[in-house]
This record gives sequence, C-alpha cells and structure tokens, in this order.
Amino acid sequence: MKLYDTVFYFISGHGKGWAFSSTDLIKKFDRQQIDNVLSDLVKAKKIRRVSRGIYDYPKYSDFLKKELNPDIEQVSRAYARKFNWRIEVSGDSALNILNLSTQIQAKYIYLSDGPNKSYKLFNDVVIEFKKSVLKDIGFKYKESSLIVQALKSLGKEHITNEIINKIKDQIDSKMYEKILNDTQTTTVWVYEIIKQICKDSNNE
Repeated sequence: MKLYDTVFYFISGHGKGWAFSSTDLIKKFDRQQIDNVLSDLVKAKKIRRVSRGIYDYPKYSDFLKKELNPDIEQVSRAYARKFNWRIEVSGDSALNILNLSTQIQAKYIYLSDGPNKSYKLFNDVVIEFKKSVLKDIGFKYKESSLIVQALKSLGKEHITNEIINKIKDQIDSKMYEKILNDTQTTTVWVYEIIKQICKDSNNE
C-alpha cells in the first residue's frame, strides 16, 4: 500500500469529524513524508486544512449537500495534543457545543495549563485557550467534560427535563456507561443529573 493510502487509512480510521495535526502521525510516519502527504490529501479534498497545522476528516451532510463545520471539541483537542496541554471546555462554550445556548458563538473558550493563545479557523470561528487552574480535568471522555461544564454553568436550579433530554439526544447511548464511570468524582448534584441523562430507556 502506498504511503498516501496508508496515511489516509489511518486518518479515516478515527472516523468522520476527527481533527488532528502532524504530531498525531509522527509515531507512525516520517515527518517530512507526512507534510507532503497531508498537502496532497488536502488538494484531493480527502481532508481539510482547518487552521495552520490543524486538519480534519470532515463530516458531510447529505441533507445540506455540503461539508459540515469543524467539530470544535475535536479541533481543540488536536491543539492540546499538538502542544501537550491539558484543556477543559468553559461552561459557556459547553452550552453552545451541546446546543443549549441560543447565542451563535464565534469564539469558543477553553481553559488550559498552557499559555494564553487564540487561533482562527478557516470559517472565522476563534478558539481561545486561557491559562487557568483546571478543576475538572480528570475526565477521560470529551462528552463527560462537556456535560459537567454545561450543567455547572446552568446551575442546579435551572436544570429542567427539557435540558436533560436535549443533552441526552446528543450523546450516543454507547457512551452512557463510560460517562457514568468517568464522572463519579464530580459534584453530587451534577452526578445525579448525569445519571438521568445516561439512563438507558431500553432497560427501564
């Protein structure tokens, strides 16, 4: 198999929407070769250059007949891996990513143990990393972090069945058990709501 095909096979194996940098590939491929192959894959429209040094394997909407915007969570985590930062999504950005906010956001804020940095994507969306003390960094899954930050941002008194169902609709049921195990150490009231979100209706 040619290097071009091998690299694309590796990228596509992560699934549609995956964002990455050459850092994610250097353990398997030579750096100089990677840069050339990535450039060729962009030209062939197999992958997309999201920002300088960051790419994604874009999702396509048959309904809209176009490629969807980059997955902000995926792009942010690609930056974190590239620079070896630990990151945590801010509450307001978590609300937006989970479609719990009515505001269209052009800037997404992540807390980070790295320096203050911001990056503009090709669609003019900005991802800003703010150096901060990270409180909820121990989660293994991005879904866990998103849910916890969104619930904390809303506050216990503002959690309704509608919000629980909105979050539930966006979480793959295969993730329920993983999220429940992942978030056991979070605030008690938050975990009680997560248990409602991750309740499998098929087993009720």
